[in-house]
Amino acid sequence: MRPIFLIISPLALTGCIAKTAVDVVTLPVKAASKTVDVLTTSQSEADEKRGREIRLHEECIGKEDRRARKEKREPDYGRCEKD
Repeated sequence: MRPIFLIISPLALTGCIAKTAVDVVTLPVKAASKTVDVLTTSQSEADEKRGREIRLHEECIGKEDRRARKEKREPDYGRCEKD
């Protein structure tokens, strides 16, 4: 029983060592790709952000219209401009 164990254990450890070596080699690549992903904005993210800005601007215009009507004055859309 012992000779079989001595023959099989180096083979099992070789697979474990190889897996660890692959993990160590691919770690910098995974870290770099994650960093690039975090630092860059995809087109869909940019579109969502622009859509959100437009929606908020249109909401502000609507609120200013309602306030102006209530106060019987001309709307001042300059209040809705970003600084």
